[in-house]
Amino acid sequence: MTGTQIVGEASREYWLTGLHPDSPPTTTRDNAANRLLAAARDAFFEDGYQGTTTRAIAKRAGMSPAAMYIHYASKQEMLLKICLLGHRACYESLLAAASVQGGAMKRLRSAVFDFTAWHAHNHVIGRVVQYELRFLDEDNFAEVAQVRRDIHEVVESIVREGVRTGAFAVSNVPATTLAILSLSIDSVRWFPSHSVSNEEELAAHYVALVDRMVAVTT
Repeated sequence: MTGTQIVGEASREYWLTGLHPDSPPTTTRDNAANRLLAAARDAFFEDGYQGTTTRAIAKRAGMSPAAMYIHYASKQEMLLKICLLGHRACYESLLAAASVQGGAMKRLRSAVFDFTAWHAHNHVIGRVVQYELRFLDEDNFAEVAQVRRDIHEVVESIVREGVRTGAFAVSNVPATTLAILSLSIDSVRWFPSHSVSNEEELAAHYVALVDRMVAVTT
């Protein structure tokens, strides 16, 4: 699995709203609500949530501020939808990758490759959902936080399995899980760079790093 594939309903919705980097132009050109959502994503990416006004979002979408309110009550509503769509599509892709047949090491490698490739390919929305979600209201944040816990559990369950079967030498499963996830998530802060711009090469490199992180040494 990679960040370009549609693997289920969540990634399909993500694609059809025009937020996926490879969504066809018609998804936003012919749908005002989608066009506003894509404009909000880009504005939050470039200027941050607090630095973005609803007027700026409407202008990016080629609409009047008044027309925007037909589709969204506030920029908070748009941030919530962006965060949910991004997290759910990422979770769905990760879950599919982690479900490959094989032992813990094979499953972890597949999960890390997918999780890294997804964040690299979707780095624009990735940066928004990772770094702007702190501006969500408490109830909205709680909704996104549940998906984040689901993502964490996918990887932690593989690490626990590896420890149980003796495939991994890990003394602190929660901390190791956080380290693995953080590697991929943090890539949205800088990817692409002058020295690293190939998604699959980055994913393969992170798989090798995680191998060393959990490896049994003799």
